[in-house]
Amino acid sequence: MGKGGENYGKREFVNSKPTDPDVFPAWAKDIHECEKHYDVSQKSGLSTAEVENRRRIYGNNELEKHEGQSIWSLIMEQFNDTLVRILLLAAVVSFVLAWYDGDEGGEMEITAFVEPLVIFLILIVNAIVGVWQENNAEKALEALKEIQSEQATVIRDGIKIPSLPAKELVPGDIVELKVGDKVPADMRVLELVSSTLRVEQGSLTGESEAVNKTNKSVSEDADIQGKRSMVFAGTTVVNGNCFCLVTQIGMETEIGKVHTQIHVASQSEEDTPLKKKLNEFGEVLTMIIGVICIFVWLINVKYFLSWEYIDGWPRNFKFSFEKCTYYFEIAVALAVAAIPEGLPAVITTCLALGTRKMAQKNALVRKLPSVETLGCTTVICSDKTGTLTTNQMAVAKLVAMGGHASSLRSFRVDGTTYNPSDGKIHGWPSGGMDANLETIAKISAICNDAGVTHSDNKYVAHGMPTEAAIKVLVEKMGLPKGLYSDGAVGNDVLRCCQWWNEYEHRIATLEFDRDRKSMGVIVKSKSGRRSLLVKGAVENLLERSSKMQLLDGSVVPLDQNSRILVSNALQDMSSGALRCLGFAYKDELPEFETYDGSDDHPAHALLLDPSNYPSIESNLTFVGLVGLRDPPRQEVHQAIEDCKAAGIHVMVITGDNKNTAEAICREIGVFGLMEDISSKSLTGKEFMAISDKKAHLRQSGGLLFSRAEPRHKQEIVRLLKEDGEVVAMTGDGVNDAPALKLADIGIAMGIAGTEVAKEASDMVLADDNFSTIVSAVGEGRSIYDNMKAFIRYMISSNIGEVASIFLTAALALGFNPPDKDIMKKPPRRSDDSLITAWILFRYLVIGLYVGVATVGVFIIWYTHGSFLGIDLSGDGHTLVTYPQLANWAQCSSWKNFTVSPFTAGNQVFSFENNPCDYFQGGKVKAMTLSLSVLVAIEMFNSLNALSEDGSLLTMPPWVNPWLLLAMSVSFGLHFLILYVPFLAQVFGIVPLSFNEWLLVLAVAFPVILIDEVLKFVGRLGRRMRSSSQRPLKPKTE
Repeated sequence: MGKGGENYGKREFVNSKPTDPDVFPAWAKDIHECEKHYDVSQKSGLSTAEVENRRRIYGNNELEKHEGQSIWSLIMEQFNDTLVRILLLAAVVSFVLAWYDGDEGGEMEITAFVEPLVIFLILIVNAIVGVWQENNAEKALEALKEIQSEQATVIRDGIKIPSLPAKELVPGDIVELKVGDKVPADMRVLELVSSTLRVEQGSLTGESEAVNKTNKSVSEDADIQGKRSMVFAGTTVVNGNCFCLVTQIGMETEIGKVHTQIHVASQSEEDTPLKKKLNEFGEVLTMIIGVICIFVWLINVKYFLSWEYIDGWPRNFKFSFEKCTYYFEIAVALAVAAIPEGLPAVITTCLALGTRKMAQKNALVRKLPSVETLGCTTVICSDKTGTLTTNQMAVAKLVAMGGHASSLRSFRVDGTTYNPSDGKIHGWPSGGMDANLETIAKISAICNDAGVTHSDNKYVAHGMPTEAAIKVLVEKMGLPKGLYSDGAVGNDVLRCCQWWNEYEHRIATLEFDRDRKSMGVIVKSKSGRRSLLVKGAVENLLERSSKMQLLDGSVVPLDQNSRILVSNALQDMSSGALRCLGFAYKDELPEFETYDGSDDHPAHALLLDPSNYPSIESNLTFVGLVGLRDPPRQEVHQAIEDCKAAGIHVMVITGDNKNTAEAICREIGVFGLMEDISSKSLTGKEFMAISDKKAHLRQSGGLLFSRAEPRHKQEIVRLLKEDGEVVAMTGDGVNDAPALKLADIGIAMGIAGTEVAKEASDMVLADDNFSTIVSAVGEGRSIYDNMKAFIRYMISSNIGEVASIFLTAALALGFNPPDKDIMKKPPRRSDDSLITAWILFRYLVIGLYVGVATVGVFIIWYTHGSFLGIDLSGDGHTLVTYPQLANWAQCSSWKNFTVSPFTAGNQVFSFENNPCDYFQGGKVKAMTLSLSVLVAIEMFNSLNALSEDGSLLTMPPWVNPWLLLAMSVSFGLHFLILYVPFLAQVFGIVPLSFNEWLLVLAVAFPVILIDEVLKFVGRLGRRMRSSSQRPLKPKTE
């Protein structure tokens, strides 16, 4: 970074302010002052000794390599999660218990270790995935280095060094740049060798077109786009030749500042909303498990600790360590059983399924948690160029001369791409082109260096986008009358342009420059006549024109009224954010009457000096003008409406011109056509000057920030996150990378995006389309609902049974389709609880019914001969009273208690020798009924989990065929162990009769009815809250 005197060795990053007071503002100083400050002359450059001295002060011209986290720290970070720690503790305890039990029950030892080993395996897989994702974060910085130049042409000791390694540059070096060169450092332009110098710097500044550079100083407080006398590292020269003075190198360049901002943003990454919710859930689960352990252990204290009261004081304590350990083992086993070891697997599965669905919609997810984060997005900060627009220039309006000097003709032109068949010209003459339109077509086709090709099913522009758009217009205009079937015209994409270039051959070019703002070509027709064709800024062409061509080709003087008429048309098009170009020609070229392009012709000397161009391009005949723009994508308007319906705030942040951005925002629906946007549309500099920035960002409706620099984008994202918003940020350039990294979810463009932006992002849009983001948001919401569905299912069902049937029914809930109104609901806040008080109440009610039904059917079999009209006496079992069942341990004291034999399938259970065994060995039928009710009730409960609040009448079971299949598999497996004798014996159960299955269904089915009532109450409550909050929260309306 260039500094003089005692401050020459001082280095510091410039991130927070547009102009550091210690930085020498080379862009605002004239050339002599710059050479004096850096103690160098353009002619001789720096001496070798001075280069070595400056390298000791500044180091090499390269970006720093930040040390990433070690693998060990990344691995440990994966266990910094409440749920993971609970699972780890569960695995350790299960392992210890398995080891303890294994010493006593040798045959059970291997199976007892299955559960802890599965938990360990889940944790290891999760850790591997997490480490892999964290490693990807550093790739954004590596990608940034790839866009740096490797070599430079430098003048040192008065000698030109053609291929000096760019990393050896120091402040004060003199560098030559030519077409195609990548700029090696931030530099001040000293001399233009060519008439113009254009640099493509859109990836750094957000500008949609190549920028003209000058060696003249600009304002000291100019923003990065306004520093026309500077070229920046990593940008590319697309036209011209110049000499420059190196002012900043390495980390002090603009790209170096971006590098620092990416690194800082990566260090301040926060947990995703999902991880926060799971941590909260884990903390609640820890508390519940702790209470279960303590409660179960305490209620059994009397079995291992007893005492006698003597004189009112407890005495003679008796403690049994064996029984204490036994009941502690029971308490811990219950707690371990309550831990949802399947939850990480289900979450990963849901996210993976969402990733696959998003990929089908052209959204490529790079980090799994980003799938869910999209679902709670409250603000989308979108770039304009290429995301909201096509990033393909197109002619929107053509203005030609009328039949007399006081009239103009206007034609609306359709089309948003470089495809000549995309759209038509409205109001086109039925008989074909007249003489005036033919002249416009000729100038557009010949005075043009661009091209359009068709490859990979898309049309690609080569050269300046505006020139390519004009050539596409020529194709839409067609050929002159009578030439439509001319076989000489080929099947090329630009066949009409090709015909015009064969009709009149270009023999000389007057290059564009900033002063005259036009480009001209001298052409030779087949008849040998020379003429000058010119296109450029309309105002400049009007100044140099003295005549105008009318509809029929006749030429009349261009009087003041005609000038006003054209100027008004220009003003009207410019106010609509159209970029305008005019067309003119000149037939009287006495100096070039015999010129054929040869170097020895006297007129050739005139073309070598650009100062002669204005005089050559004088006394022109004006013929018309066109208005061009980067058109909005057709589907964006509906996507913006969908965002509004979903309560998502849309902000447009672009480096482009303010007027152009405002016009696009009105057209796509961010702003209303007649809406007053004076307080909603600001430049980045204007926003930074506001005292209460958060109040500005809280405004309802859309917001626009134009001419935005990287630091502006970062500040906006930071303030939104501080205000509790979940921010999705889109971008394609190097300048977008820091904000992409800082946002909750960074979204890069797959087609137009730089590798830096892609590596800094969480998601890449394969089609660069804003509407894809909106579709992905809906998918993210659906995924979150599916994960909540599993948690509802898990908590409200018996935990032990959930573990046994997890791989069938529970996993299928990840295939639930989204609720029909999922994109009409406001986004959930990132601090919303995963389990609200109402949802917890529902869980408890359903869970209570599960327990009552499971135990109740056991009691019903023992105490009822029929239930709800279902005859249960067919097996011949003996009925007892509830007091007898509750006090079965006293059976031996009952007088005259006898039990009849009962059947189960082909088995007969008899209790002649010991009637009291009816409550031990005879309970096998009642246990089978309880297990069957549990299986059935959980299958019905999985249907409840299809939607959090939606009734099964609006979201019937067949919307998720995978769930129906999983239920069928679960029931099938249950039937298998019931009716295959060997399996029934292994599991200790018996077959059930038809009437007994009717009892099972009668007891299990009410779980659906209970949850339907609870859902109905929940929907009513949600509507009441929504209606009461709507006036207070206009942003979510």
